[in-house]
Amino acid sequence: MNRRTSDLADREVVVTRRFKVGPEVLWEWWTDPARIVRWWGPAGFRTTIHEMDVRKGGVWDHVMHGPDGTDYPSKARFIDVVRHARLAYTLEGGTPAERISCEVSWTFVADGRGTVVTMRMRFPTVEARDRAQKALGVREAGVETLNRLAALAEATKESP
Repeated sequence: MNRRTSDLADREVVVTRRFKVGPEVLWEWWTDPARIVRWWGPAGFRTTIHEMDVRKGGVWDHVMHGPDGTDYPSKARFIDVVRHARLAYTLEGGTPAERISCEVSWTFVADGRGTVVTMRMRFPTVEARDRAQKALGVREAGVETLNRLAALAEATKESP
């Protein structure tokens, strides 16, 4: 592994999960505001969407509400949208006391048995990644978020 690749890996949080449904199903669950609020965020969270325009240059303005009453306002600007395959956006979010800034990408890869989804958060520095992990538990939050998506998408087996 060259130094540049290593540096990049050190700044990332990556969560991968295999789903038993196709990428088109997961795409609908991800891009429809009425569906994403049913699963977005870690266990116990709910989400309010103020704006969701899933296209290159579009904005997703939302607030995650933690079970303890803490609000996590976030604003994403989509930088890449490839239907049924990839979403990428810049993200500013967190709490007023603990803000994060990163690039996030989601890939949806059909593999004959379903879909492998990879969520990758790329932070500007290792320190920024470490702060986000310590303060907000971004890796565990990603795992729980994908678990919630799986519970809904796999229960329906098709687009709702």
